[in-house]
Amino acid sequence: MNLLVTYQSEEKHAIITIDNGKVNAISHEVIEGLHVALDKASEENKVVIITGKSGVFSAGFDLKVMTKSPQAAKDLVTKGSQLSLKMLSFPQPIIIASSGHAIAKGAFLLLSADYRIGVKGDFKIGFNEVQIGMTMHHAGIAIAKARLSEVYLNRSVINSEIYNPEQAIAAGFLDLVVEQTHLLPTAIKVAQMFSKLNKKAHAETKLKVRKQHLQDLENAIELDLESDISVNS
Repeated sequence: MNLLVTYQSEEKHAIITIDNGKVNAISHEVIEGLHVALDKASEENKVVIITGKSGVFSAGFDLKVMTKSPQAAKDLVTKGSQLSLKMLSFPQPIIIASSGHAIAKGAFLLLSADYRIGVKGDFKIGFNEVQIGMTMHHAGIAIAKARLSEVYLNRSVINSEIYNPEQAIAAGFLDLVVEQTHLLPTAIKVAQMFSKLNKKAHAETKLKVRKQHLQDLENAIELDLESDISVNS
């Protein structure tokens, strides 16, 4: 881990917290920290809870990196897609306790988890890539296709429609919305429930259910490596 990603080990679950500036940007360092934390949770055989800071889970990739150059954007997006691939095939259950806004890669992380809990309030959830001048990358489309209904897929990916927490449940970004003070206690209750699952059966069933989606995502990541990825003004 690093200063941007912390790991708290409990008896049957681990809490991974992202804390990177005002918007909780997903940077190379955050991605590295998440990989290390997930590896530790796997070693400890713990259900995972990933959360952010009060008011924002994550507003997406670090824009300083994304606007530096097309290659810099591609490098960060690729690492983010590889993180999603790891999460979607992770042997332990992953719960995201989304503490507020979840935009762009923040929303993709929601789609990469097994159970997503959001908080009530004036929070924004969704993809703003097209809105800010970024043609949606292949991996992003693959992840969205796997987790969103076709109607919301088009509205979210093509039209950059942003949702409030309640609407995000219908779209497929969240599974449950609670009061802010109930977020972590609820996530812990869900983690306790998931800890009763047979871990081997959970891991094997997850891979069976997501087999085609995971293959599609692997192929999409390869396509992105051959494509231009940039944010246009």
